[in-house]
Amino acid sequence: MIWGVILEVISWVLFDILWAIIKSIYDGFRWIINLIKNLIFAIFSEISEKKEKKNLGTNMENSNGEENIIDVINASKTRDEDVFKLLVGFSATLISGFILAVILLWLFFTMNGEVFGFSPPQSLVTWEDEYRDMTGINEIEGLDGTGISLCIVDSGIDISHPDLENINLLAWNDVINSSPNPYDDDGHGTAMAGIIVADGGLNGIAKNVDLFIAKAINSDGSGTDDGIAEAVDWCVSQGSDIISLSLGGGQGIGGDLFTTDSLEVAVENAIDQGVYVVAAAGNDGEDDDGDVSSPGSVKDVICVGGVTRLGNSWSGSSEGDNNGRLWPNPILPRNDPDKKPEIIAPGLEVPVLMINSNSWWGWSSGTSASTAWVSGGLALFLQEYPEFQRNTDSDSTKIEEIKQLLSENSQMKNGQSQHDDHFGYGIFRIDSLIDSAKTNSSNLENIIETSDLTMQKNIFEIFQSERRMTARVPPDNSMKAIE
Repeated sequence: MIWGVILEVISWVLFDILWAIIKSIYDGFRWIINLIKNLIFAIFSEISEKKEKKNLGTNMENSNGEENIIDVINASKTRDEDVFKLLVGFSATLISGFILAVILLWLFFTMNGEVFGFSPPQSLVTWEDEYRDMTGINEIEGLDGTGISLCIVDSGIDISHPDLENINLLAWNDVINSSPNPYDDDGHGTAMAGIIVADGGLNGIAKNVDLFIAKAINSDGSGTDDGIAEAVDWCVSQGSDIISLSLGGGQGIGGDLFTTDSLEVAVENAIDQGVYVVAAAGNDGEDDDGDVSSPGSVKDVICVGGVTRLGNSWSGSSEGDNNGRLWPNPILPRNDPDKKPEIIAPGLEVPVLMINSNSWWGWSSGTSASTAWVSGGLALFLQEYPEFQRNTDSDSTKIEEIKQLLSENSQMKNGQSQHDDHFGYGIFRIDSLIDSAKTNSSNLENIIETSDLTMQKNIFEIFQSERRMTARVPPDNSMKAIE
């Protein structure tokens, strides 16, 4: 409440300052116009005086003293002055009004979005374009996600946002409160959706996808495993090609061997039906717990870490444990192309849509944003290659093929030759991914790693001791309006 009062006071102060500036500009133009008017009047008066002197000579010759010379001059001069003043005053009013209108329009469309709220600050537009260049989105033409079904499981969506007026929202499911109408009482879901479908101040990656929204995260930014699992199942039932999960928590018991965790089970079932699941690596990089978050840890999930605008790994992005461990939760060694995180994408100060703020636009830092970015890019790939889309006969085969392509066509950092536990296989490049599919055909036999899972399962069953933590989205302070 107190922050709202403070922001309101600041807004009024800024408005007063802006009004003072506008008034000063207006007064300045009035002074200039009056100066011009006086100069023109002086010139006209000089011309008029010469004319009257000429007329005076004529009148003196013809009047025979019947008229007073002074009266003739004054009457003629007054008449001309009145006409001139009317003409100049009208012209000056039009000119000053036009100039003032131009100034106001310029201020209206170019000033900081926090003041007017009609457009994002230029810094956000610049950041967005930098990330689009980094990921190759700006190199893609003619693709906008048309025909691709994408389901977001998050805190909901606020369709009153001006950048979401034209979205293709086909279905909505509220696992939390069973509301029939879309809403977002946290803001995280709207921010993630905007990365994909925003059309206005910000520019979504795949703005024309068929959008499905499942609310499974409450106003506190958390949700239950069962609730999120229910949302994932619903996405699958709607025929989704892609499920975007900008959330995560502790891994379920068993890791890659088997799981009793409801969310991981739901994700595995979705993958078995040919649904691409994209999930966040997690934001505990600076206080790492040893591995990426679940369900990003699931084998065939595309797990996404974060990168900065400079192309460096974001320090808050979770590292993967790809060598395996026994404690506290057993993890088998991971093989290419399933090492975690698979790729990294924009994760620091990513431009997003805001609600419950003094501005419609702001930024978010976290692998949540990275996940939405990859989900949107993947939609472009599926539009370009319909054979990779989900159908009634789909299984995980195409998913495995795309993961192989991702591992081969992401942008590695200088000196990198293989998977890095923090940098993944590299920065997500949708242009490289699309181009590679035109010429490369993956050998699926080389993708699918075989092992004696029965023996490994018997060994690791001994160490099953901890339950999975509740899945969460990043805390509220990870999203901020532009300062």
